[in-house]
Amino acid sequence: MNFLRGVMGGQSAGAQPSGAETIQKLCDRVASSTLLDDRRDAVRALKSLSKKYRLEVGFQAMEHLINVLQTDRSDSEIIGYALDTLCNIVSNDLEEEEQEENSQKQVDDLGRQFTEIFIKQQENVTLLLTFLEEFDFHVRWPGVKLLTSLLKQQGPQVQQIILVSPMGVSRLMDLLADSREVIRNDGVLLLQQLTKSNAAIQKIVAFENAFERLLDIVTDEGNSDGGIVVEDCLLLLQNLLKNNNSNQNFFKEGSYIQRMKPWFEVGDDNSGWSAQKVTNLHLMLQLVRVLVSPTNPPGATSSCQKTMFHCGLLQQLCTILMATGVPADILTETINTVSEVIRGCQINQDYFASVNAPSNPPRPAIVVLLMSMVNERQPFVLRCAVLYCFQCYLYKNQKGQGEIVSTLLPSTIDATGNSVSAGQLLCGGLFSTDSVSNWCAAVALAHALQENATLKEQLLRVQLATSIGNPPVSLLQQCTNILSQGSKVQTRVGLLMLLCTWLSDCPIAVTHFLHNSANIPFLTGQIAENLGEEEQLVQGLCALLLGICIYYNDNSLENCRKEKLKQLIEKRIGKENFIEKLGFISKHELYSRAAQKPQPSFSSPDHMMFDHEFTKLVKELEGIITKAIYKSSEEDKQEEEVKKSLEQHDNIVTHYKKVIREQDQQLEELKQKVNTLKSQNEQLQTAVTQQMSQIQQHKDQYNLLKVQLGKDSQHHSSHSDMLQMNGIQPEEISKLRQEIEELKNKHEALQGQLREKDSVIENMKSLQSETGTTEHSSQIAASAGLEQANELRRELEALRIQIQSQSSDISKLQSEKQELLQQMNTASVPALGDNSAITAAKNSELEGRLLQEIKELKSEVKTLSEEKALLKQHLDSINSTVAVLQDEKSKLHQEVTESKKEQDDLLVLLADQDQKILALKNKLKELGEPVEDEDDTESGDQGDEDEDGEEED
Repeated sequence: MNFLRGVMGGQSAGAQPSGAETIQKLCDRVASSTLLDDRRDAVRALKSLSKKYRLEVGFQAMEHLINVLQTDRSDSEIIGYALDTLCNIVSNDLEEEEQEENSQKQVDDLGRQFTEIFIKQQENVTLLLTFLEEFDFHVRWPGVKLLTSLLKQQGPQVQQIILVSPMGVSRLMDLLADSREVIRNDGVLLLQQLTKSNAAIQKIVAFENAFERLLDIVTDEGNSDGGIVVEDCLLLLQNLLKNNNSNQNFFKEGSYIQRMKPWFEVGDDNSGWSAQKVTNLHLMLQLVRVLVSPTNPPGATSSCQKTMFHCGLLQQLCTILMATGVPADILTETINTVSEVIRGCQINQDYFASVNAPSNPPRPAIVVLLMSMVNERQPFVLRCAVLYCFQCYLYKNQKGQGEIVSTLLPSTIDATGNSVSAGQLLCGGLFSTDSVSNWCAAVALAHALQENATLKEQLLRVQLATSIGNPPVSLLQQCTNILSQGSKVQTRVGLLMLLCTWLSDCPIAVTHFLHNSANIPFLTGQIAENLGEEEQLVQGLCALLLGICIYYNDNSLENCRKEKLKQLIEKRIGKENFIEKLGFISKHELYSRAAQKPQPSFSSPDHMMFDHEFTKLVKELEGIITKAIYKSSEEDKQEEEVKKSLEQHDNIVTHYKKVIREQDQQLEELKQKVNTLKSQNEQLQTAVTQQMSQIQQHKDQYNLLKVQLGKDSQHHSSHSDMLQMNGIQPEEISKLRQEIEELKNKHEALQGQLREKDSVIENMKSLQSETGTTEHSSQIAASAGLEQANELRRELEALRIQIQSQSSDISKLQSEKQELLQQMNTASVPALGDNSAITAAKNSELEGRLLQEIKELKSEVKTLSEEKALLKQHLDSINSTVAVLQDEKSKLHQEVTESKKEQDDLLVLLADQDQKILALKNKLKELGEPVEDEDDTESGDQGDEDEDGEEED
């Protein structure tokens, strides 16, 4: 300022310099001074004048300030002054007094013009980004504020420059990690401006770990109890997530939804909420709604809804919903948030149905909310939120619809009157004196019937007690009675929407409505009258209801057939007038507003006229009813005949589809049986393999014994003359002979059994050769049985060879034994010597080993005989399996023959039906009616077959 006073003091005392002159001299100093201190003082002086003389400083000094940024980067102080000066020039955030003084100068346009001058050279923005990398507070903070101001003035242009700048967005993300809270907080504000309406930058910021950093800041600041910084972070999160499916998916996949749960943990004492806490919690609820908005792709919304349930976020929201002391606007937004979290998600809807309010006795949350909806003392926005919650609970929830309607049926109404049900509250609101309650209850009940023909028929059973002594009337009749009494427009619109939803696509309900002779005259009278503009909406809805009665009429009532109703319209109203009145609905301004989004949002109760789902119904039925009105009686008859013939054709096709489906099921069962037999065959093969391994083990053991016996026999022959005197008696030798005879007998018996098995296998072969060639699946099963039999035969042959080898070994042992006996008989007196004791001991040992080995041979022969018996049993089971397979093969052949005959019959019938349909189509073409092409019909039939296939799967 001393420098500024020096500049201004240089003027003569008699002439005070103007601001423009002073600024011009300062600019000259900045441009011409060689000393850095002089330039720094001049820039400081320009900064002090920039707020008061914004226009002059901007036009005269901007070029010099940009030049300072380029040439004096080494001095952080002058750079800071220059950035502050540019920020004052560009920004519109002036003091109130200054703003009043400059109101004639259009400060907004001035800031925009200076911003255009600055960003005209893209290098200026790039240079500014480099200053944001400086750690010096006096450089970095003014740079953040200047870039924020540039984005406010010319957002799209500055965004594009930053986007093409190398590492431009990444440099800005580093601001969130600055330890100085002032820079960090202003960095959040900068990113708010940067991410507005630019999906590309939003994605880059999200993938630069913005979610993690922002959620950390929110947690560090105390979640909902935090200050303005939490609010700024939440606004930035909304910018990143709203209408950005990629970022929403990244947010969900990064498990950031789970980190939102602590935001909604409120204590028992909810009194005295600060304004900042209310704002923060409101933004947090809006952030949840961004993730589950009905405008998002259905798959992404459903995934987020399930995640919110599994992490406990929905449960936390329901706790706030049922808590006491919560501010009204927070409660309203919580209801809207819960609505969209459960909308169309079955698991969330089931949980919401199980939530109870903390009352005595406990009441379902749905009942408590409906009590608020039909209470005219509650705020209007809260009642709209409850209606939206009820609609979302019933959206694509047939189970919930059934539970609501069941509370109205006579068999489920609580006779004691101790508890109030949802159905009773809806009926009470439907017939109360408050028109808003009437409308809300009618729309809520219509949503309980949406796309559910069964419940529409069940609701016809509901009976209402009007007064003591009078008989009860049906709910349908009571609705028409209130319509005829001339109530408020809002009430009549709600009831007409309920009746249109109820009667559409339900011929039984139409018949009940037409059964009351007063209904049709009332509707025609309403449509025919020339009423004011307010009543035109009611006339249009009456025309829609009458059109539904015509289109969905099954002609079961003689006096109210389609043709008679159309004649009545032509006589009393006129077709053109009727169509014109019907068009009043879709041309209404409130209809267009309601069609935009599912949430009922009305600026005032007077604008509460249309429901979003009802607008879809009107759009669907308007064209259909218009065509139905202009059709003649002959065209109706021909259309009915065509419909009947098509229905018959469809029934025949459906019947044969059912037959084919049953045959497919039978084939599947047979395939399963074949698979079972295959598995049994594999088990048998495994058992045979195990038997083979055991036989091989026995062979190895036998060979080992044979080798040992050969060695022992050689040793025994040298000392045979000592056997008699070492304990072998003639009685033992006779026993051995008997055992050898028994082994021979067993061997002959086994050979006989083998011959029997050979004959059985030959019979099986001959039987297989006689059966011939049949279905492919039967051939496979029979060949599998034959293969197994052949394998068993080979195994039996191997077993026979083994037994023969064993018998030869036994005969060798017998011959060796005979030689031993002969040696004993012919032996002379044993020689005596000094080694007699040693020889006796060896002979005794040899005798024991010989007896032990003979016993082991006996046990081995016994084991082999048992194994042979088991093999015989397996062979018998295989024989039975082959017999079963042959029976099934013959049955399959017979069934295939029958199915071919049925298919031939089906083709004949279908050909006849095609001829009839072609004749009928020719008649319709002669009459001038549009007829679907044959390709369309075939594609429709193909769609039916695909649906049937999906049901089978």
